Amino acid sequence: MFRFEDPTYLYILLALPLLVAFYLYSNFRKRKALRKFGDPVIMAPLMPSVSRYRPDVKFWLVFTAIALLTVVLARPQFGSKTETVKRSGVEVIIALDISNSMLAQDVEPSRLERAKRLMSRLVDELNNDKVGIILFAGDAYTQLPITSDYISAKMFLESINPSLISKQGTAIGTAINLAMRSFTPQEGVGRTIIIITDGENHEGGTIEATKTAQEKGIQVNVIGVGSTEGSPIPVPGTRDFLKDKDGNVVVTRLNESMCNEIAQTGKGIYTHLDNSNAAQRAIVKEINNIAESDIESTIYTDFNEQFQAVAWIVLLLLFAELLVLESKNPLFRNIRLFSNKQ
Repeated sequence: MFRFEDPTYLYILLALPLLVAFYLYSNFRKRKALRKFGDPVIMAPLMPSVSRYRPDVKFWLVFTAIALLTVVLARPQFGSKTETVKRSGVEVIIALDISNSMLAQDVEPSRLERAKRLMSRLVDELNNDKVGIILFAGDAYTQLPITSDYISAKMFLESINPSLISKQGTAIGTAINLAMRSFTPQEGVGRTIIIITDGENHEGGTIEATKTAQEKGIQVNVIGVGSTEGSPIPVPGTRDFLKDKDGNVVVTRLNESMCNEIAQTGKGIYTHLDNSNAAQRAIVKEINNIAESDIESTIYTDFNEQFQAVAWIVLLLLFAELLVLESKNPLFRNIRLFSNKQ
């Protein structure tokens, strides 16, 4: 397996097109200035030592050296062998409700944003566990397949918004069914589904799906978001609120009874997400209580540094650049003149 140990340095490559553009512009200005003195074709015999191509050769040598030096800084490596290691942990799939009701602001700054912040902190708490993310509204889809790449998991959180699913609703049962199919096939691994929702369920089959998950040994936990008093739903990009067909402002309320029923059926816990960290602590404690099993992962080991060969190429290019003079080599000019006399 090939990788860069410090890939951040590769961003330097983005500056190379600017370097080329500056060089081309500089050549254009030089040619323009030269034309003020006369026709370049007529003036060429008056400047026998001036070479049209040597400056370009020197530039591209330096350009290539800079590009390869960037690769050296990023430390290219090859994995020499693979090992299957066993790590103790559980598999966690977080199913997040992104229906329009999650835009309500009875929890600061909104139900959805508060839920995303909680998910980010939950990922930070994971240790040797695997995590997956499912989004649902009137339908459900996998945003992040189950993985131990926590950095990717947190990056995906940034792009979550209700527009990702056009079909409105709260298909919790569909999300649970999808989550059950998303776990790895490994036997004997502790598994849990964490549902984050306001509980306004408009679809059937939720309790049935929860029972199926529990029968398969998958725990279902629920985090309720919002208030039981209710809140209007802001319309994105406006100062207005969502209204029904009769023109009345829609008020969305946390359905705690539904959330509790799902958690009880799934042998998990229900906790309420407010402006404190109580929900985070409760869920982390529940995850830690799940019987941890060995999760098999294939990893590459003994990565060998490969920058040495590239570094030698860089040195050779820089040495060649020093040898190439911008003007024509006088020695070669004498040889050509001598040949003409013959």
